[in-house]
Amino acid sequence: MLTYVIRRLLTAIPTLIFISLVLFLLLEAAPGDPLADMPLTIPPEVREKIRLAMGLGEPWYVRYVLWLNNFFVTEPLHWIDAAWGTDWADGRQRILSYQTRSPVFDTIGERLPQTLTVVGTGMLIGISLAIPIGVISAYKQYSWFDQLGTFVSMIGFSVPTFVTGVVLIVIFSVWIPNDSPFWLPTIYDTTLKVTDWASFKAQARQMVLPSMVLALFYAAQISRYMRSSMLDNLGQDYVRTARAKGMAEKTVVLVHVLRNSLIPVVTVITLLIPGVFTGAIITETIFKVNGVGQQLLLSLQGNDAPMVLTITFIFAVLIVSFNLIADILYGLLDPRIRYD
Repeated sequence: MLTYVIRRLLTAIPTLIFISLVLFLLLEAAPGDPLADMPLTIPPEVREKIRLAMGLGEPWYVRYVLWLNNFFVTEPLHWIDAAWGTDWADGRQRILSYQTRSPVFDTIGERLPQTLTVVGTGMLIGISLAIPIGVISAYKQYSWFDQLGTFVSMIGFSVPTFVTGVVLIVIFSVWIPNDSPFWLPTIYDTTLKVTDWASFKAQARQMVLPSMVLALFYAAQISRYMRSSMLDNLGQDYVRTARAKGMAEKTVVLVHVLRNSLIPVVTVITLLIPGVFTGAIITETIFKVNGVGQQLLLSLQGNDAPMVLTITFIFAVLIVSFNLIADILYGLLDPRIRYD
């Protein structure tokens, strides 16, 4: 296993460098100018000085190498300085946003808690619903519960999140009166601080709609995997043997079958985790959640290449990392799997 992990880590380095190069070249070739929103009354010579100050006067390959150095060297040194009080990063230029001229990682750090709270809650609710739904649907195959679960899962999987979000807004925020206890806010208040029971209830209420949208999306995917894996294991020889020995049906299903069925589902959940850190762009935009996904969309609209490149590359790093973690978990959970 150790040899396999080392080999995968060594393979990930050129993979990530290639991904970063492709992302950089795509943004370089994309139309748009980061100075397009500036007033037209600015003289051309001043505009050129601003362009040079932003580093746009250098060739693309120079800017790419500088960005790599900032991402892998300068930013980690800043984190070390902040944690240990050292001064290793003094004088080093950080990755700056074209729009705000502030460090990109500072902006991501400010928005990450909102993303983790909303998207993470939606994913936890989705997993909590998907596993029992998948187990019961498989055990009672073709029953009314299985048919209903399949129908809801197909809706959650096929209907886009922006449609689901709008439908929930119409139901819980438009049709239901404001004075009703079932009325829910449509705009997420990022400035809300939980200090007492009233603020806790306000926080919970504003998280309901975006979390419901994401929970339906995640539950629709995971429940189908859970059902399929359970059906595969329910027909195995070890299940018939356990039943023939007189083992209780509850023990057979919830201990032996469920444990083996969770192996592929755990890997699927692991591969979905990177989306929690990068946010759900559409959902965050609909409900005005001030998260990483909304920041990515705003940066795309504003031609903020450093912000877009950094967020998308972090997403790529997370995908590569969690793919490795999923393979390791699969080998640990299933003793039949050997990588060496």
